[in-house]
Amino acid sequence: MNHLIDRALAVVALSALLAAPAYAQKAYGPGVSDTEIKLGQSTPLSGPASAFGAGAGRAVVGYFEMLNAKGGINGRKINFTQLDNAYSAPKAVEQSRKLIEDVGVLAEVGTIGTAPNVAIQKYLNAKQVPQLFITAGGRRFNDPKTFPWTIPLYPDFETEGRVVAKYILSAKPDAKIGVLYQNDDYGKDYLKGLRAGLGPKAELIVAQASYELADPTIDSQIVQLKAAGVDTLIEQSSSKAAAQSIRKVFELGWKPLHVIGGSTASVETILKPAGLEASKGLVTTQFLKQPGDPAWANDDEVKAYKEFLKTYAPSANPDDYSVLVAYMNVHALELALRKCGDDLTRENLIKQATSLSGERLPMMLPGVSIGTRPGDYTPFRTLRIATFDGESWSLTGEPLSAD
Repeated sequence: MNHLIDRALAVVALSALLAAPAYAQKAYGPGVSDTEIKLGQSTPLSGPASAFGAGAGRAVVGYFEMLNAKGGINGRKINFTQLDNAYSAPKAVEQSRKLIEDVGVLAEVGTIGTAPNVAIQKYLNAKQVPQLFITAGGRRFNDPKTFPWTIPLYPDFETEGRVVAKYILSAKPDAKIGVLYQNDDYGKDYLKGLRAGLGPKAELIVAQASYELADPTIDSQIVQLKAAGVDTLIEQSSSKAAAQSIRKVFELGWKPLHVIGGSTASVETILKPAGLEASKGLVTTQFLKQPGDPAWANDDEVKAYKEFLKTYAPSANPDDYSVLVAYMNVHALELALRKCGDDLTRENLIKQATSLSGERLPMMLPGVSIGTRPGDYTPFRTLRIATFDGESWSLTGEPLSAD
């Protein structure tokens, strides 16, 4: 009898021994070894969006240098390759192919802008390569069924439009709304969200005007909206157009409630060129602390952010919004990679990146967190409203949910 028990115990022990490696075994995708993780990014280091790419790109490189100096992620150093896409769709595709087929990266991370991300989306998904934590707010980037390998980490413009609608219904329920928007997904998604958020009150929109990205000026659209009797101007414009509209509204002596998109709320790159006096009273959405805002002068996260840039990316402007967003992105990337442990496959990286519900990253405003889920990649559902007082942005009211 004893020998039967001993044999049974031996079988159990052997089974446990054989099963154990299934949990402890390392699993690596392309670009991963015991000592490194290869990651890549194409970004506009030259071309029309170089003002965004250069600072943000340097911050990303600096962050990985800092991580490596601390021993990397789970004992593996980040081997990072950054290529210039000049904000050109064909160039972005060319650089993605180089990263995947020549360099052999695990994932492409933090690509800036709608046009480059649209250009590379089909290629990366066909190759089953994570297009991870991109800085683009188009609704098309939250499509787990069609593009399961594309994960955004920026408030989508439809969500932003819904939040702005909720703010307007509360702050100015009898508004005569005029909308200025860029005539592409960037502007149309925002307008769609605004209309949906207004619901039965969508009739408050009395005029709308669009412009093309290549248009030299939007002065005529601003004049048109003013002539329509608009007292609430809501716009989703690119940086140049936003600065022009702020200035033109001021020059006309027009004083509508003026709401600008969160992506164009940088004091350094948008408001100062437009004129701080002209920018006074502007309203926007926010999800990150503004480093230049006196309200956060003694905040520990802001101090850590500035210290990081001073040490690892001294050429990057801490008040540059694109730099701030890049800083958030690499924190999220580090978090997802750490959660992967020794299962550093592309599949598990996507799994971890879409299971960050309720996570709060450094520099996020109070009441704001990430909400990625496997069936819904929408990263942000709640935003804050802020008003510009002529020097800095001040938060207004409680967090607003787009739901």
